[in-house]
Amino acid sequence: MEILLILIHVFVCIVLIFVVLLQSGKAADLAGAFGGGGSQTALGSRGAVTVLAKATTICAILFMLTSLGLALYGSRGAASVIDSAPATTPAGPATPAAAPPSDGTAGPGAPAGDQAAPSGASPTEGDGAPGQQPAGQAPPDGGN
Repeated sequence: MEILLILIHVFVCIVLIFVVLLQSGKAADLAGAFGGGGSQTALGSRGAVTVLAKATTICAILFMLTSLGLALYGSRGAASVIDSAPATTPAGPATPAAAPPSDGTAGPGAPAGDQAAPSGASPTEGDGAPGQQPAGQAPPDGGN
C-alpha cells in the first residue's frame, strides 16, 4: 500500500510540475508589464478557466491528499523519540563495593566478571600487575 501511494505521489508531482510550467502568466504579454492588462476588471483581464488551470487544481488537490496519506501512513507505529531513549537513574552518592567472600566464590552482588579463580590458581595470578591485590581484599601479610 505504501509503495502504491509513493508511486502515485511521484507521478502527481511530475504532472504538477509540467502543468504549472506550461501555463502562461496572468499578464504575460508586453501590455501587462506596463499595466495595460484590462479595462473592465479591477485586477486585470481574466479569461475563461483553461484545461491547464483545471489540471493544476486537480493535481494540487491530489498532491495534498497523497502527502497527507504518506504522513499518516509513516506515523503509524512510530513511538516518540523520548519513549525510545534509555532510562537513566539519578546520580547519587557512590557506594563502595562489597568485599567478596573468603571462600573464593563470587558473592551475590558481585558482577559477572568477578568469578572465582580456577582450581589450582591463586586469586592474584593473571589479575593486574604483580604485587597488586584484587579490589576489596587485604594482602596476605596484613599490609606490612
